[in-house]
Amino acid sequence: MKIAVGLSGGVDSSVAALLLQRQGHDVTALFMQNWHDTTGTLHGDCGWKDDRAIAELVAKKLHIPFHFIDLSNVYRQKVVDYMFAEYARGRTPNPDVLCNREIKFDVFLKTALALGVEAVATGHYARIGQNAPSDTFCSPCSLLAGVDRNKDQSYFLCQLSQEQLSKTLFPVGHLWKPEVRRLAAEAGLPTAEKKDSQGICFVGKIDLPVFLQQKLAAKTGAIIEIAPSFYGTSGDHTPESLCEPYRYDAHSGRKIGEHRGAHFFTIGQRKGLGVGGRAESLFVIATDVVNNLLFVGEGQRHPGLWRRGLRVAAADLHWIRPETQMPAGAERRYMTRIRYRQPLQAATLFRKPDAMYIVFDEWQRGITPGQFAAWYDGDELIGSGVIAY
Repeated sequence: MKIAVGLSGGVDSSVAALLLQRQGHDVTALFMQNWHDTTGTLHGDCGWKDDRAIAELVAKKLHIPFHFIDLSNVYRQKVVDYMFAEYARGRTPNPDVLCNREIKFDVFLKTALALGVEAVATGHYARIGQNAPSDTFCSPCSLLAGVDRNKDQSYFLCQLSQEQLSKTLFPVGHLWKPEVRRLAAEAGLPTAEKKDSQGICFVGKIDLPVFLQQKLAAKTGAIIEIAPSFYGTSGDHTPESLCEPYRYDAHSGRKIGEHRGAHFFTIGQRKGLGVGGRAESLFVIATDVVNNLLFVGEGQRHPGLWRRGLRVAAADLHWIRPETQMPAGAERRYMTRIRYRQPLQAATLFRKPDAMYIVFDEWQRGITPGQFAAWYDGDELIGSGVIAY
């Protein structure tokens, strides 16, 4: 099979290319450049140049063709502009999930197919399974967690479609990370000891306020502290009630300081508040970008940080295998996570005409609008959706 590997300059994609070559496939390397601007980045240089140089060395070592493609314009339109828009709304987006859906497995995939390949491969720690034929698909693809649970990246792939998965391979998904590094070292690949990348996909680590000030202006507003006594108890235990967020205004607490823009902060954040002299750290528990207010609470156990459930609007629901989707009125038990690396949490999903309501068995810290909730049945990622509240 003719396969294009998204060679990133990291060890995982390098070993993906190595394994496919050993399996007898006709492998081509494609390196994507998706970002030029270093404004707000913490590495202070164009890291992609080093990544490209290393990727070329890997391709040369494996004796495979190397292609360079610049997708920076479409990346800005589909990922970075989306980030700015979401932060402006007071939501916290997940650009890595968007990058996979809109860039790696859409624009990049189409570019690779135009070169005459039959499929693309990446170094993601995930697996693709084939399910029994159904009325909808002859052989629907399931998305499975990577064997190495410490590196499992299925969450970042939670928005992929059947069309995308059907033309994708994850060659290292069945391996543990130490084994990947061992294979790279034994093959003499220059990425064997390279550290894993961190930060936003293709952008890297950033100083968020500096990065966002490219389009979002700083504006002074009040920091309002909410006392634990603010929270009462409710006898209503419907899914809608259990998922309802806390509501605050300027009179819900007392002003303890000022900030430079509510849209620069996210729920659960404790750094950058500039308010000291406390026995425990202050944490952001909510933002109001309309009135430019920042609400905080003291301590990890502050009740404002914890909630029982969340809501995903019906329009934002996505199912990996459409035949698994829940009809209105259905109720199912799934293991669910609301952020990468979070241990899976037991939850009940209630499908209503307007939305999905996810109620967890245990209270969850830092449920954040704009992030993705993803639910699993065993190893299989069933579906996902953008958290509305």
